[in-house]
Amino acid sequence: MRVGVRNTIADVAGIRVGHAQDRRLKSGCSVVVADAPFVASCHVMGGAPGTRETDLLAPDKSVTAVDALVLSGGSAFGLDACSGVSDGLRAAGRGFAVGPARVPLVPGAILFDLLNGGDKGWDANPYGALGRAALAAAAVDVALGSVGAGTGAVAASCKGGLGSASFVLEQGITVGALVAANPVGDVLTPSGRFWAAPFEMGAEFGGLGVDPASELCFRPDSRKMAAMTARAHTTLCIVATDAALTKAQCQRVAVAAHDGIARAVVPAHTPMDGDIVFALSTGALPVQDADLPGIGAAAAHCVARSIARGVFLATAEAGDILPTWRSRGT
Repeated sequence: MRVGVRNTIADVAGIRVGHAQDRRLKSGCSVVVADAPFVASCHVMGGAPGTRETDLLAPDKSVTAVDALVLSGGSAFGLDACSGVSDGLRAAGRGFAVGPARVPLVPGAILFDLLNGGDKGWDANPYGALGRAALAAAAVDVALGSVGAGTGAVAASCKGGLGSASFVLEQGITVGALVAANPVGDVLTPSGRFWAAPFEMGAEFGGLGVDPASELCFRPDSRKMAAMTARAHTTLCIVATDAALTKAQCQRVAVAAHDGIARAVVPAHTPMDGDIVFALSTGALPVQDADLPGIGAAAAHCVARSIARGVFLATAEAGDILPTWRSRGT
């Protein structure tokens, strides 16, 4: 495997990503859209998910393709970002045709960032407008760090963020991930190395290498939990490939990709997290059954790397409740 040209989910041809954020709010959303509707499924392993229209992604449901996927901050309020994306797609003539009507299908998931130091005293829910703005901004150049759904993300000992990574497999299939990392668990070992270090490509999140210490089974106390006094968190993931997968195969890739969360976050998939992986296929390249294990493994590696990249690239702003990875020792 080799890293894609951009080292983001946009290395999958046809995929575009848009972000919108409000710095005063300390929150935002991200949207993944393609040139045409795509096959998708999902799998949840967190105990506190917040989702919209994910039931239709089950392999036994009749919907064959969706128009976009959304990741958002804002807890339950953030689900309205999907409505904003849906409005923008409808205005562009996109959506499932029902007679003369067009119904865009936009599943999404949210993370909890309501206690991160931002001004949440809105009169009207801001996430619909953020969703529409994110769709309008969709492009192949993908900003990372404290942007989009990762704007207000917080991990156990430092700020979280929005990360992405990609691989191109030997047979030419591309796999990419986009992750908003806001977990209960820590992305760092006690000495500040990334748990995902064994999977780093080059120096994409600092090149520090693995922690040489032993007995790393127990994490330090969570500064996030102490600062937020909340029991709602989440790591949100979208993995994409140009391999022509069915919905059932996308679901299996989503299941495999959860391993990436477990490799990069300790502990992962807790009762307080809403961990979810969406997996999508643009269907551009033929695929053999023998290719599926490699696609799932690549997806997991990309998720782990994306989590570390999002935290590594997070930037400090006034009012933050925790430091960034770069400033955590100061």
